[in-house]
Amino acid sequence: MEEEKVRQSQNKPDSDEVIIDLPKAGASFFRGMRDAVPIGLGYLAVSFSLGIACGNADLSIAQGFWLSALNVSSSGQYAGIVLIREHATLIELILMILIANARYMLMSCALSQKLNPNMPFFHRLLIGYGITDEIFGLEIAVPGYVKPRYAYGAMLGAIPGWAIGTCLGVFMGNVMPPVFAEAMNVAIFGMFLAIIIPPAKTDKIAGVFVLAGFIASFIASVAPIVSGLSSGTRILILTVVLSAIAAVLFPIKENIEEEAKEQVEAFEAKGGEK
Repeated sequence: MEEEKVRQSQNKPDSDEVIIDLPKAGASFFRGMRDAVPIGLGYLAVSFSLGIACGNADLSIAQGFWLSALNVSSSGQYAGIVLIREHATLIELILMILIANARYMLMSCALSQKLNPNMPFFHRLLIGYGITDEIFGLEIAVPGYVKPRYAYGAMLGAIPGWAIGTCLGVFMGNVMPPVFAEAMNVAIFGMFLAIIIPPAKTDKIAGVFVLAGFIASFIASVAPIVSGLSSGTRILILTVVLSAIAAVLFPIKENIEEEAKEQVEAFEAKGGEK
């Protein structure tokens, strides 16, 4: 009897200890699919405009499908479609896709800290293929290690929506009159405005460099020497130059202590500490 009381007292948490009830780790395949369904529906709508752009670049439905299934990136894909339409060289295409998708390297490095050190390489390779901004957000929020089956479920719940939406866009672009198909190209610019406007509103420096990119692109298209280059080469040069200037003049400073303080304040605001 005394042993039972001791055991209960040992299991009882200290009154001053803060207990955080974390959600169960999203370890199952079907949990990953369920979490990714809203992402897949969003992908279905957004990739439709990419399909219109594919059709305008004379890509078939099958080509549009594989383009989206193998390169799940709105910015990278659109840059590639533009270069394909401009008949750019293969080297220009490779370099542009590499630069446009460079952020996924950073996401992969961050996500690698959430993977079990003993995880086989082929699992890491497949999970790396499926990293998008949204899927990365799901996986990084999982408590503890990310299980491969959860990542595969999230990929299966989201990526088909991206590929199918592209196919629908190509199909509708071929069915609609050319004037309507051309008008639908405005949707892709609306998507990019939705990407750049929110950070530009909170970060004035980002807004300045977005505007500088538009101005520099126009100048490059009429400048005597640079205008003679292909559009793909001009895009590559402007992307590298403006990104380098922003990184050198306005580096992002990480304040870990400030971030930790904000997290504590947010926790206390939710009633975590009385």
